[in-house]
Amino acid sequence: MAVKEVFAQVRVRNAAKAVAFYEQAFGAKEKFRLTEPSGRLGHAELDFDGHIIMFSDEYPEYGYVGPESIGGTSITIHLHVDNCDALIQRAVAAGATLVRAPSDAFYGERSGTVRDPFGHEWNIDHQIEEVTPEEMQRRYTELMNQDS
Repeated sequence: MAVKEVFAQVRVRNAAKAVAFYEQAFGAKEKFRLTEPSGRLGHAELDFDGHIIMFSDEYPEYGYVGPESIGGTSITIHLHVDNCDALIQRAVAAGATLVRAPSDAFYGERSGTVRDPFGHEWNIDHQIEEVTPEEMQRRYTELMNQDS
């Protein structure tokens, strides 16, 4: 069996508001949504420049909850872009919280992290140099030895 695609399905409290935020902050485009008569968003697909992430409201009756309900998140969503500084600035202007300012990293990328108003963290980066896995490991080991 071959995997054809992999999609993240993100659960948030107030998904309709989250979809609007992701459109404003990251330039995502909504493909479609399925809304219950009560207004709860059962499914929405957002296109991040050809990459799909699915969103829904929380469904606590099924154990489907988001970061606000569990008091944090265990994942980071990673966006590889042309200019991380500009997108991080845009996300913060739209209401995200800056977690880590953009900086150059040993693995050949410039990256920073924001937390959206719904509790999810987004690592946003762009490539600044090509680094082989061996060189990356060497730099990582050097960095870890500095912290000892």
